Amino acid sequence: MLALVNRRDPDHERMRAAALGESEPFVLPVGVLAEIGYFLEKGFSHQTFDRFLNDVNAGVYLLDCGDRDVTWVHELVRRYRDLPLGLADAIVIACAERRGGRVLTLDLRHFGVVAREGTITIVP
Repeated sequence: MLALVNRRDPDHERMRAAALGESEPFVLPVGVLAEIGYFLEKGFSHQTFDRFLNDVNAGVYLLDCGDRDVTWVHELVRRYRDLPLGLADAIVIACAERRGGRVLTLDLRHFGVVAREGTITIVP
């Protein structure tokens, strides 16, 4: 997400191209909003932070509460503890599995392990 919203990121164009290739809005688990906000507030301009929130408000991202995913998220964190798979990544995985399995990420270290099991597909 950070590479997608940060125009100066070396992976921005690749992520932007992948995003533009999707026909539906990206699903953004509500559980990761605070983490994204934290990184944007700490490491990026106010304009980048504002653009992200404007996009959320405009419906570029479909927010998903995931309130029924807590048990599965906990299981994912336990199962992949040796990675370690953190809470935010587990929330993204659970949401993706429930919604068709596609995850826009550059993080192959964590998501790649799960993708090899066939429950998610990594984009790009």
